[in-house]
Amino acid sequence: MRFLSIKKKADIRAAAELIRAGGLAAFPTETVYGLGGDAFNTAALARIFEAKRRPRFDPLIIHIAAAEDLELAADLSVLSPRTRQRLDRLRGLWPGPLTLILPKRRELPDLATSGLATAAIRFPDHPAAQMLIRLSTRAVAAPSANLFGRLSPTRAEHVRDQLGDKVDIILDGGPARVGIESTVLDLAGERPRLLRLGGTPREQIEALIGPVEIAGPVRAGDSGSAGGRDTVPPAGLESPGQLTSHYAPRTPLSVYRREDIAALDYRPGEGFLFFDGAAREAWTARNGGGVQNAGTAVMTLSETGDMIEAAAALFDTLHKLDALGLSRIRAQEAPGGSLGPAINDRLYRASVR
Repeated sequence: MRFLSIKKKADIRAAAELIRAGGLAAFPTETVYGLGGDAFNTAALARIFEAKRRPRFDPLIIHIAAAEDLELAADLSVLSPRTRQRLDRLRGLWPGPLTLILPKRRELPDLATSGLATAAIRFPDHPAAQMLIRLSTRAVAAPSANLFGRLSPTRAEHVRDQLGDKVDIILDGGPARVGIESTVLDLAGERPRLLRLGGTPREQIEALIGPVEIAGPVRAGDSGSAGGRDTVPPAGLESPGQLTSHYAPRTPLSVYRREDIAALDYRPGEGFLFFDGAAREAWTARNGGGVQNAGTAVMTLSETGDMIEAAAALFDTLHKLDALGLSRIRAQEAPGGSLGPAINDRLYRASVR
């Protein structure tokens, strides 16, 4: 495994050449770091599943570097006029943290889509990612560069710590700007459905195409426990990030409403994750001087309650708390609206055991 930097174009070119040759390169996007391989190379796709210990039933997201490359992976000829109109409007949100589910091209390997007739495709808003994709194969399969079900990586170090030598190159681009995964919207049918909440708020989508349905999470059951070899999907799984238990730290995590977390007593060995400084101060005042012993085990996503700042800090902060050897992490819900539902989605999936 080699650590390279997006600050050097030669390093991005080296990662692109590696992907063209069938290798795996982890790279930064605006959401989280992705584990990239040639979307049309079945051997590279198999390595992605193996490196992540990802069940084969969980489809990958195909990344492109230009809107006109969408048809490398998607068959737009079968879309109805109404769906084409929705797609045209949604292209205004690209590049950005929005993944679209569309009918797949026959040439795209079934392994990339877990045998589904649809493909998950997005155009990331990160110049280094765009350059890498453009110089490699123009269609790069890139799920998050972490072990399946674990915390998503928002720094190169997170990739190294989880995947190690299972990835050939890690391109270091510093911390991810958005910090949570992309929103996934299903456009393959006549009724648009949100399959995963993420970095593009629901309100932005509905402002362009009208009301959308929200699909519920999917329980993996027994078939979701095997590392990377399952081929039988849980009923209803259509997209990455739909499983009930996901994005989890090793440390058990519990989620509380603002008023409930403020009423909790401090217990040695536990960590607290507050959405904003005001909630943390209310909890500190209730617990008095005893919380001085908590030290670095008390963290805050945004002192001012800024939603964008909180989302960007979410996984990085959870990684830090998870490294402290705590008995439990107690986390505060984000308020509703904007990216709040996506933050809460990650917290509640992380709390399921």
